[in-house]
Amino acid sequence: MIDRVLELSGTGPSSKLTGWHLPLVQAARPRVVQVRASAAKRETDPKKRIVITGMGIASCFGNDVDTFYNQLLEGVSGVDYISRFDASEFPTKFAAQIKDFDVGNLVDKKNARRYDDCLSYTMVASKKALQAAGLEKGANPDGYGALDKSRVGVLVGSGMGGLSVFQDGVKALVEKGYKKITPFFIPYAITNMGGALLAIDQGFMGPNYSISTACATANYAFVSAANHIRNGDADVMVAGGSEAPIIPVGLGGFVACRALSQRNDEPQRASRPWDTDRDGFVMGEGAGVLIMESLEHAQKRGATIIAEYLGGAVTCDAHHMTDPHPEGLGVSTCIELALKDSGIERDEVNYINAHATSTLVGDKAEVKAIKKVFSDLSHIKMNATKSMIGHCLGAAGGMEAIATIQAIQTGWVHPTINHSPIEEVDGIDVVPNKKQQHTVNVGISNSFGFGGHNSVCAFGRHEA
Repeated sequence: MIDRVLELSGTGPSSKLTGWHLPLVQAARPRVVQVRASAAKRETDPKKRIVITGMGIASCFGNDVDTFYNQLLEGVSGVDYISRFDASEFPTKFAAQIKDFDVGNLVDKKNARRYDDCLSYTMVASKKALQAAGLEKGANPDGYGALDKSRVGVLVGSGMGGLSVFQDGVKALVEKGYKKITPFFIPYAITNMGGALLAIDQGFMGPNYSISTACATANYAFVSAANHIRNGDADVMVAGGSEAPIIPVGLGGFVACRALSQRNDEPQRASRPWDTDRDGFVMGEGAGVLIMESLEHAQKRGATIIAEYLGGAVTCDAHHMTDPHPEGLGVSTCIELALKDSGIERDEVNYINAHATSTLVGDKAEVKAIKKVFSDLSHIKMNATKSMIGHCLGAAGGMEAIATIQAIQTGWVHPTINHSPIEEVDGIDVVPNKKQQHTVNVGISNSFGFGGHNSVCAFGRHEA
């Protein structure tokens, strides 16, 4: 099969490939070279195959994975007017806000009062995922007790970290002086603290750090977590993303970027990926966390395997701070590298959970990239989770990975709501406005972030 068409720039022996780094075939005028790749081959070593054994979520639809996905399948919008603070003076007055967040017994009452919401979302989603995997401390003594804690890591990142704590600390400094800044200001604001607190709570001593690549954060965490397992650094990784940006400074910052929809008269119809009348994205928040472990480890402990992480990739556009490359070049390369890492052929992919933020340039660029990679899209269904939960920034990839895995599990893909398609998606089934039954063979989940960060993860049904 033809694996990729690479463009050569410049002439002579110093010419460089704009795609993957391969030897220069011939010094000549700029031209196109076709490169043939060997047939894809999936990983077979049970030490290096990565399976998903638990999922946890904090969302505008609650903290239960099944409830979350059922709401998506029904096409329910979680977007509403902001009630957390007075947004009446802002040009955008709505978001997919989590209301009446319930930590249950997953966070003790004292810490629940102190934590920034970003930390609370991390703790709740992570512990829910551990419970589902049978690995939470106290909930399943047999599962937890058999763990080698030095080989369990945590990689739950955030794009912005504890934004409320940061906002309140700056306010205290300006209004009352430095002596009134809480001692929790720095610890609760930094992006690595959610994962650190989970490790402290659970005693996990494996790889633990935070990735922060804006809206691509969670997918970056999945790719890195998988590599830790493949490299033999860990048996189990708790991985994902968390974000709590719906506060005045968060809303104001994105307003200043002129990135948000201002459809204040009908907020539930404001997030409109690939729609002719889209006018910007809608802010969301929450957390999405997966328990990733080697197939060997999962089988030894008799774990229920939900799905398999097949592979992933990350790239950078190196183009612009906030806009994607208009032709989607970094994205198309990222998809191809993810397929290569997964050992799968293009025609095995029949579902795409797209980044699809509802922005004017971003939606088009992603579709261009997808069309570059997949010449035949007739068998692929592609949808946009953000049409219902908004753009959850650093948590988006985590929550959308859960939606992808639920599609694999249930055989149903959720709709893209608020949709009157732009011409760029002609020929692609974007599941407009109503759920569809679909047996997912391989699903890919795309996430891209400010700075040109691209990430793609591939998931499939676990096969022995």
